[in-house]
Amino acid sequence: MQLAPAIPILRIFSEDKAKEFYLDFLGFTLEWEHRFGENFPLYAQIKRSGLTLHLSEHHGDATPGSTVFVPVQDITALHSELTAKNYKFSKPGVQTVDWGRLMEIADPFGNRLRFCELSKD
Repeated sequence: MQLAPAIPILRIFSEDKAKEFYLDFLGFTLEWEHRFGENFPLYAQIKRSGLTLHLSEHHGDATPGSTVFVPVQDITALHSELTAKNYKFSKPGVQTVDWGRLMEIADPFGNRLRFCELSKD
């Protein structure tokens, strides 16, 4: 038996704000979206590099305020890329912690993405 990488589901409340944050700011690509019908909540899959996320407007799919820990190589490059976008609602910084360098970014719905370049010790 082999387990595949987990795909976190993050609760969102606005398709427009989610796309502005995840696609425009963070640079994810929309892979697909699903609705059960017209005027139904969005369920979507986005991806950037090796990270896949599901975004859901469905009540009960996930709890707002969740955190996703994302190992990353070259956090300095990611930080520079995001800073250059001058996104009005997020000005992330990088901090050094015991286990590496960390950049935490909150989405418009209270979820946090914790990008971390782990120490090589």
